[in-house]
Amino acid sequence: MKVVVADDSRVMRQIVIRTLRQAGYDWWEIEEAEDGADALKRIKASKPDFVLSDWNMPEMTGIEVLRSLRSAGDETPFAFVTSETSDAMRQQAAQAGALFLIAKPFNADIFRDTIDPYIS
Repeated sequence: MKVVVADDSRVMRQIVIRTLRQAGYDWWEIEEAEDGADALKRIKASKPDFVLSDWNMPEMTGIEVLRSLRSAGDETPFAFVTSETSDAMRQQAAQAGALFLIAKPFNADIFRDTIDPYIS
């Protein structure tokens, strides 16, 4: 499975990737994106099976990336891993077509419990 992990913090991308591996997704082929515009470019080029994105990033926010994909007819499964998890943000994410939103801080169990229903 090909996955794009998008976050403007290199450290946070590494934490997300490490947590994915700890959750049992060590077989995933993971590509990193350093901001929203980079994520959109990589998603269009590599056609991943799944995207995990931060919400607040430079160039384009995660929600802008998702909306851009959906407006172009791209239905790539998309989810957020973010520190901001208000009800309004969760509603925006759902309306835009996100599968779920994982709040920081997180752990391998949270990843597994949240992601498994979408990939099984």
